[in-house]
Amino acid sequence: MQIHLDAIGGMAGDMFAAALLDAFPEHEAGVLASVRAAARGADCALIAHNDGVLQGRRFVVAERDEPGHHHDHHHAHHHAHEPAHGQHGAHAHRHWSEIRAGLCDAGLDPAVRDHALAIFGHLAEAEARVHGIPVADVAFHEVGALDSIADIVAAAHLAAATGATRWSVSALPLGSGRVRTQHGFLPVPAPATALLIEGFATIDDGVPGERVTPTGAAILRHLCGQGGPSREPRRLARSGIGFGTRTLPALSNCVRALVFAEAGSGARAVGRHRDLAVIEFEVDDQSAEDLAMGLDRLRALPDVLDAVQMPVFGKKGRMMTHVRVLARAEALEAVAEACFRETTTIGLRHRIDSGIALDRTSRTVAVGGHDLRVKTVARPGGATAKAEADDALAHEGHAARESLRRAAEQLALAEHADEDRT
Repeated sequence: MQIHLDAIGGMAGDMFAAALLDAFPEHEAGVLASVRAAARGADCALIAHNDGVLQGRRFVVAERDEPGHHHDHHHAHHHAHEPAHGQHGAHAHRHWSEIRAGLCDAGLDPAVRDHALAIFGHLAEAEARVHGIPVADVAFHEVGALDSIADIVAAAHLAAATGATRWSVSALPLGSGRVRTQHGFLPVPAPATALLIEGFATIDDGVPGERVTPTGAAILRHLCGQGGPSREPRRLARSGIGFGTRTLPALSNCVRALVFAEAGSGARAVGRHRDLAVIEFEVDDQSAEDLAMGLDRLRALPDVLDAVQMPVFGKKGRMMTHVRVLARAEALEAVAEACFRETTTIGLRHRIDSGIALDRTSRTVAVGGHDLRVKTVARPGGATAKAEADDALAHEGHAARESLRRAAEQLALAEHADEDRT
C-alpha cells in the first residue's frame, strides 16, 4: 500500500490524523485508545467538517480539567523552547525526556511507540538546533506538549495500522508572515519547520500564514523522507480529507490522503515496476581502448544496471560513440558524476523512465564436475534459464560448450520447479 499526501492547505499533525481517519474510519477506535493512553488529561474526537466546498473530518483535542468541562485547543501550534530561568514547573513546561519516558510507559503497541518516538525525536532535534541547546534540554509548553503528543501518537498509530510501505507528499506551501510563540514572533516557516522540511519540494501559492507546523513537518520527515510520488502503475483504493482550524482565502485548509494499492494487488503481477535513470551522451575524443575501460568501470558500479555504446555520426560527418547508461533512479546524480569521471564527455542528458523487470534468481549448479552460474527468469509463459557463457570457456569446441550450458540450464530449471512446489 502506498499513501500520497496532498498538502492543499498545508500540513499539521491534526490535519494528517483527520485525513487518514477519513480514509480509514475503521482505525478510529484504536487511535482514540492510543491517544488516551499516551496523552493523559486529553480527550480527542473525530468530527465531520464541511467548509462549504469539501466534506471531510477534523481531529480535535481537548484538555480535561473537571467532569463535563473541556478546553478545545484548536491545534494552534505551540513551539518548543528552552525554558526561561526558574520556569520548570510541571504545569509550565514538559521536557522531551519526560515525554519520551511517558511514551515508553504508556503501554502502546511497540510499533506505535516506535513511530511516536521517532517523530517526536525529529521534532526535539530540530528545536534543539534552533535554540542551540542539547536535545535533552528541549521543553514544550504544557498545552503545546499535550497537543503534540495527541497528534503524534495518532499519526504513529495510523502509520502502524495502515501498514503502508511507501509515503509521499506534494510540494509544501511555504506560507509567509510571522507566527506567535513563547519567544515572541518568529518568521514563517518557523525555524524548526524549515529544518525539518529541508530537501522537500515547496511552493509559494501566495496564501499567507503558517502553512506547515513543526509537528506536521516532523511527521513528514519520519514517513516521507525526501521521496516523491511513485511513477509505478497503481490502483486508487480510497481517499480522505482532513481539515485544520484556520480558514484560508479561496482555498480549503485541508490535507487529502490518496491511498493506492500496488498494480496487480489481488492478481498475479507480471514483473516488477521500477523507475530507471537514463543517462546519454556522446564521446568523440577518447580512444576506444580507454572508453571501453571507462564503461567497464561504470558497469561495475552497484547502482548501474547496464551501459551500452553505439557508433553515430556527429557534425561534419565525424564518427562518434553514443553511450547510454541505465541506473537506479535514486542514484542519478552519483552515476552522472561517474560518467564525467570515466569518460571525456563534457555534457550529458538524463531522464527518469518507468520500466518493468521480470523476477529472476541466480544459482550455481554442478555439471560434469564443473560449476556454472545460471540465471532463471520467471516469464508469463513459464520459467527460462540461461547459463553464464564465461563459465564454459574451459571447454574446447562449440558443441562441448553448448552441451555443458544446456545441461546446466535444465538442472537449474528443475531446481526452480522443485522450489515452486515447496
